[in-house]
Order: sequence, then C-alpha cells, then structure tokens
Amino acid sequence: MSLKGKKILVAVTGSIAAYKTPQFVRLLVKEGAEVRVIITEAAAHFVSPLSLATVSKNPVLSHVSDGSTWNNHVEMGLWADAMIVAPCSANTLAKLANGICDNLVCAVYLSARCPAFIAPAMDEDMWLHPATQTNISKLHSYTNHIVPVGNGELASGLTGPGRMAEPEEMINILNDYFSMDNKPFKGMKALVTAGPTYERLDPVRFIGNFSSGKMGIAIAEALAEQGAAVTLVSGPTHEHTYHPAITTVKVESAHEMYEACIKAFDTAHISVLAAAVADYRPVDRANEKIKKKEAEFTLALTKTEDILASLGKIKQPWQTLVGFALETNNELEHATEKLINKNADMIVLNSLADEGAGFGHDTNKITFLKRDSAPIALPLQSKTEAAKAIVNQIKELRHAEETA
Repeated sequence: MSLKGKKILVAVTGSIAAYKTPQFVRLLVKEGAEVRVIITEAAAHFVSPLSLATVSKNPVLSHVSDGSTWNNHVEMGLWADAMIVAPCSANTLAKLANGICDNLVCAVYLSARCPAFIAPAMDEDMWLHPATQTNISKLHSYTNHIVPVGNGELASGLTGPGRMAEPEEMINILNDYFSMDNKPFKGMKALVTAGPTYERLDPVRFIGNFSSGKMGIAIAEALAEQGAAVTLVSGPTHEHTYHPAITTVKVESAHEMYEACIKAFDTAHISVLAAAVADYRPVDRANEKIKKKEAEFTLALTKTEDILASLGKIKQPWQTLVGFALETNNELEHATEKLINKNADMIVLNSLADEGAGFGHDTNKITFLKRDSAPIALPLQSKTEAAKAIVNQIKELRHAEETA
C-alpha cells in the first residue's frame, strides 16, 4: 500500500457531496494513512464533524482560532504529505484560485508546501460555467492535481458532469501519485500531438479536419500516469486535460505545430504524433474576406512540413518515435510505407472503414505496425483503453531497445 504511513490532510467544504467524505477518510485510514480533517463552516451543515473525527481518529478543526486556542494553519500545511479538498464547492474553488483567505481551509491551502488535490463537486451548469472553468485552469496552472468530476445524477435532479469522484477513485489517484517512483517512465520526457490544424484562407475561413483531439489527449494522460513529464502540442479542440504532469502548448497551424515539436523533440524520450496535421496550406492568405464572385474558384495549395519525417531524420537511438496513420484504402500497405520511409519505430493504424473508429468517436480500432514483426490488430475499444495499449507497446519497444 503506497499510502501506508503517509500524512493526508482532508479539507471538506460546503457541498452535498460531503456525505461521501467519511467513507473516503475511512478508506484512507484502512490504507495505512494518518489523516487529519479540516472543514469550513458551511461543510458542517452537510456532514457531522463528530463522524469525521470518529473515522479519522483525530479532532476535526474548523476555525483558525477557537477562542483561546490558535490552530496553526502553517503547521498543518507543513505536516501533510498531501492535501485533498473533497468536496471542493464552486465557492471554495473560486477562493483557492484567486488567493482569497477567509477560512481555515483557504489558509491551510495557501500555506501548504505539499501537493494539493482538488475534487470539485457542483451542479452541471455551475461546473460548465466559464468562470468555474477559468478557476480550474488557474488551479491547474499552479500545479494542483484536479480530480476529474464524474458524470451522472446530480442533487438538482439533472444528469451531467459535476459529481465528486467516488471515494475509491480518489484513493486510486492518491495511490498512483505516491507510487510514482515505481512508474516505468519516471524521469522521462514525452512529446504528444493532438487534434487538428487549421490553415487560414482569409480572416474568417480555414482548411481543417474533424479531429477532436480525444485520442492524443488520452495518450498524453496514459504516458503521464506512467511517470512521464508530457508536452502536449494541441491543435484547436474543445478537449482538455488537467493532469499536473502535462504541459499543453496550443497551436493553430501545421507550421506552428511543426515548430513546437522541433523545440520539444530534443529532450523527448518518447514522441507520439497523434494529431491530424494538414498536408497542404494555401499559397496565399487573403487579408480580407474572399467574396463570392466567380462561378468557379481555384485555390493554390502548397505542402506543409512533414513533422513525422522531420523528427525521424534527427531521431537518436535513445528516442522512441510513434506515428499515426488514418487510411481509407490499402491501409496496411500505406501504413508500412510510412513506418519505413519516415523512420518511425511504430505506426498506429486506424481506418475510416471501421465503424466507431477515427474522428469524433469515443472509441477507436487500431493496429500496431512495428519493424520485423507482424501487425497486431486490436478490437474496437474506448480511446482511453486504446491509449493504454499504445503505451504498453511503447514499453515493449523501449525494453527491446535497452536489452538489444
């Protein structure tokens, strides 16, 4: 148990999801952790301090000062190996993101030197509001760990995102964090590309594609879960990740993605190019909106930089380079050519002919092509599971290289 002997500070704020917290604390103690609990005044309306004190085996504190006693918020922040705010209401989320310090939870958070985990809990509309998402982005930029919200029935009666993660999920997240020393890619850097690129025709139009970025982001998260520090170069997409080990670089065009990849590649042990990069861009870009005049309109295009081929030319023996191939015909033939001609170590092939694969889906059906081995075809599965399979193949590649 990686939590054995760890000092975990649990902060509880005013949300109906606080009913889950005693079970979470009980599981922490069962894992061997030493647990202290602090709460806001609002939290006490949702969960009994007595129940939290009983399961944690320690007094529950709610104020910086209890009359004649000062509860040292600095000492608590220094004591903990990790602090987790569970649940974190929209109100507390905003306070933490903006440095507001008007209660014990905020005071401890601002003075803590340990990693902080934030487990949001709120209604769907509150979660999706731009102000909340801005606050989440701020907290992520401060290197906090954002616990993903669940999707399901909410206290309002609506169904959607905003549920606090289940106690067992939060235990797994903490276990993963403290077991990082045993991760196979600890100390390694990874480069992942995701999403489409947009090539502008004029101020309002562009050439693009339907890539959602889901596959690339899932790969970035799978690599981060295995200990890698990931640079995610993302084209325009509504998808995002809050994993603290992932640094996102946002780009628009193929040229911008090329430059970001060249910059990150020098130190990357692993590179996975999952983005759907435009093959061509307009020769000229109009400064004004192109008007509809002629019956026919001819658009001159020129090739964009081939990112996979460019990285393949400068790849070092200690680097692993993985490309993607989305094909519509002669899939294995074209993917094999790509593997050889661009000096990749592996190509991940998916075909638009396979139902549920390709752009926009939450699923994918992939085939691995590696040098000197037969193709490995996987069944249709979620992109999260496909990403884990890709990372497992990368482990095998690197193990083979290290023992060669």
